[in-house]
Amino acid sequence: MLLGVRWVLRTQNYKCIVKCVLMQQQRQQQQQFYAHKHNFSMAQIIDGKAIAAEIRAELRKDVEAFKATGHREPHLTAILVGNDQASETYVRMKMNAAQDVGISSETRRLPATTSEHELLDIIDTLNKDESVDGILVQLPVPDHMNERKVCNAIVCEKDVDGFNVFNVGRMCLDMKSMIPATPLGVIELLKRAGIDTFGKNAVVVGRSKNVSMPIAMLMHADGRNETGAMDATVTICHRFTPPKELAKYCSMADIIITATGVPGLITKEMVKPGACVIDVGITRITDPNTGKTKLVGDVDFEEVRQVAGYITPVPGGVGPMTVAMLMHNTFTAAKNLAKINKS
Repeated sequence: MLLGVRWVLRTQNYKCIVKCVLMQQQRQQQQQFYAHKHNFSMAQIIDGKAIAAEIRAELRKDVEAFKATGHREPHLTAILVGNDQASETYVRMKMNAAQDVGISSETRRLPATTSEHELLDIIDTLNKDESVDGILVQLPVPDHMNERKVCNAIVCEKDVDGFNVFNVGRMCLDMKSMIPATPLGVIELLKRAGIDTFGKNAVVVGRSKNVSMPIAMLMHADGRNETGAMDATVTICHRFTPPKELAKYCSMADIIITATGVPGLITKEMVKPGACVIDVGITRITDPNTGKTKLVGDVDFEEVRQVAGYITPVPGGVGPMTVAMLMHNTFTAAKNLAKINKS
């Protein structure tokens, strides 16, 4: 009797081992076939600059149509506290984009010595100003200010950055809200590039509250609801995810979205053949060969593009989409406020 039980158990173990080996072989064959079929020796580049230009052209027409029905042009006010050069550059890009699509804009420049109370008073005045549709405070703010308090001071209807806690909460509940521009840009990139996300495995690397968290929420949420989300199975990795585990999760992912600001974090060995890689990270480094500075992402672009199916460059990927979607949010705010004022 005992020998019979041992024989059965041994046979079952053998069958399990054989099944696992066959499944592993099948997976390898599928990956090789997939890579060969789609010629993944070089990934297709998702051109964020071109897609952003399409969105801005669409917005330009929509704004003209909006004004043709008797509405004033939408208006965006940006507040810049201090003299951070990167912030100056970002705000200038946003103002140029606003002019391009037909949105009027202004930049309120405040000294770094401005008190938090003074800033909140300015925001309150803009909240009550019916000629202003969108308000943004360029982050980061000086250390003596509470960033969360500043973001929450902007009324939800004019919060074009989508950072007010009520807009964040509505987004997390899969309800219509102002969605932060960078996450919205990532989702729009995936949609317009025709990347299938339904039921796919996605890894989001990073857990920042303004970028990575909204991306993860939008990637996994139900596409039937108000946010029109992506229905993927999402894994979130961050600074305390062990390197071996990060590599493991990424290697199983159909879609990798990384937003850490760590140059070269995602390498060729971590990417499944044919995967889609979206690089949100951006860091200025000095090229050791030329001594000149350049912008790079989280992804080892030249290596990863040899195995990925789709990839975004840095610069020219997510960055232009962020600005385009900020204009989208501003126009949305203008339309919503026009309806409220009419009623």
